Amino acid sequence: MTEAEATMAPDPAAYRTVLGHFATGVTVITAVHGGEPVGLAANSFTSVSLDPPLVLFCAAKTSSTWPRIHSAGKFAVNILGADQEDVCRLFAQKGADRFTQSGYRLSANGSPLLRDVLAYIDCTIESEHDAGDHVIVVGRVQELGITSDEGPLLFYRGGYGRLAV
Repeated sequence: MTEAEATMAPDPAAYRTVLGHFATGVTVITAVHGGEPVGLAANSFTSVSLDPPLVLFCAAKTSSTWPRIHSAGKFAVNILGADQEDVCRLFAQKGADRFTQSGYRLSANGSPLLRDVLAYIDCTIESEHDAGDHVIVVGRVQELGITSDEGPLLFYRGGYGRLAV
C-alpha cells in the first residue's frame, strides 16, 4: 500500500456510516447441523447468476453459527417480511431459542424454512471465498418459492424500515 492509499483508507466508523446509506433486504440463513436447526441473520445477500442459478451471502468469521451451516453443506435463505423485525432481532442474538419462537418446516432439501417469510431459496454450498473478516458463501439454488405478497423488511442507517409502495 502506498502512502497516499494509507491516508485515504476510511476509518471503520466512517465506512459503516457511509455504507449504512445503502438499503438492504433482511434474510435469515438456516441449516440443520447435528439434527438441530441453526440460523443467522444476514443482510449481505444477493443473486449472482441465472445460469447456473447462484446466490451469495456473507458470514462473519467470528460467527459461531457459520461453521455449523458450513458443515451442513446446504442452507436456506429466508427473506423476511416487513412485520418480521422481531425474527431478525431473534436470529441476531447469541444463545436465543430461535426456532421455538419463530416456527419452521423443513424444505425438500432438509433446511429450515421459517414461518411467514416472504420467500425462500434452498441451496447447496457451491464455493466459499475469503473476504477480510467475512466469508463469501456462494450457493447453488435447488428450490425456491414465494410465500407472501407482503412488503420486505429493510435495513437502512442502522435501523429497520418498510418499503412504501
